[in-house]
Amino acid sequence: MDKVRRILVHVCKERAAPHTAQFAQSVTGQFSDGGEDEVEVNCSLEENRFILFRGDEGRRIPLKRAAFCPIKHLSVTEAAAIPPDIQRRGVDVGVAILLQSANQRVLLTRRSKNLRTFPSVWVPPGGHVELDETLLDAGLRELKEETGLQLEPEGASPVILGLWESVFPPTLSRGLPHRHHVVVYMLLHSSLSHLQLQASLSPSPAEVSACLWADCRLVRAIVSAVDGEDAEVLLDDLPSSIRVSEVSKNRSLSDSMLPVAVFVSRAPASGPDVERVSTGTKFALELWLKSLEMRDL
Repeated sequence: MDKVRRILVHVCKERAAPHTAQFAQSVTGQFSDGGEDEVEVNCSLEENRFILFRGDEGRRIPLKRAAFCPIKHLSVTEAAAIPPDIQRRGVDVGVAILLQSANQRVLLTRRSKNLRTFPSVWVPPGGHVELDETLLDAGLRELKEETGLQLEPEGASPVILGLWESVFPPTLSRGLPHRHHVVVYMLLHSSLSHLQLQASLSPSPAEVSACLWADCRLVRAIVSAVDGEDAEVLLDDLPSSIRVSEVSKNRSLSDSMLPVAVFVSRAPASGPDVERVSTGTKFALELWLKSLEMRDL
C-alpha cells in the first residue's frame, strides 16, 4: 500500500521529529499521562502530514476518544491478530463540517445504509482529506459532494472545534478494528437561515439517506445521551417525533417523521448497531453548544 496517496496522522512529542501514528496504538493515549480519554493538543497540516503536538504557542484543541474505544482496549493478542495490510494503514485523517445557519441550527445527515462503515448513523457531512488539500478545502468539497451545498472558502471563517479518534467497528464485541481515523470537526457559519439552505440541498443518495437541521433543544438532548453511560436524557419538552428530509434515488427530498428516541439512542455495547447519532458527533455538538454559550457571554 502506498501511504503517500493518503493524508496520515503524525505524532510529535517532546520536540522529536514527527512520526507516523501506528494503526493499533491510540493517538489520544500518546498524549494522555494518566489514561484520560480527552487531552488538548495543537495540530497542523504540513506537506501532506497531519501533525499533532503540544506547543507553547497557538490554540490547543480537544482530542478525545470513546471510553470504549477498541484501540484503547486491544490486548497484545488482539493487536497481533489484526491483518498486516490493515496494520500498515496508519491513522487516516477526516474532516466533518458543522454548518451553522443564521438562526442557529446545524446540519446533520444520515449515512446510507449501504456504506461499509457506520451505516445509517447520523453525522455532519464530511470525509477524507485528499493530497494537497487544506482542511477547509476538504470540508467544503465533501459538503458539496454529499449535500449539494456550495460555500466559498473566502467567506467561510472556519473554526476547529475538536478532534475525535474514530475507530470502526466502534466496539471490540463487533470484531477487530479495520478503520482508524482522527476526524477534525470544523464549524462554519452561514449568513442564510436553515430554510434558505434547505432550498439548495441536493444530497447524494449513495452517501446520504436523510437530512436534519437540528436546533439547540434537540442538540442538548442528543449530547445528554452519553454513549457508554446511563444518565438521564434531557428531553426538554421535545415532541415525540422529529421532522427530517428523506433522500430519494433522484436526489429529491420528502418530509418524514422520526421518533426522537432515534436521536437519543446510545451506542449498544454488543449486538447489531442501531440508527443513532455517532459518538464523535455528540462530542462535536457539545463543543458547538459551548461555543454558543461563549459567544453570548
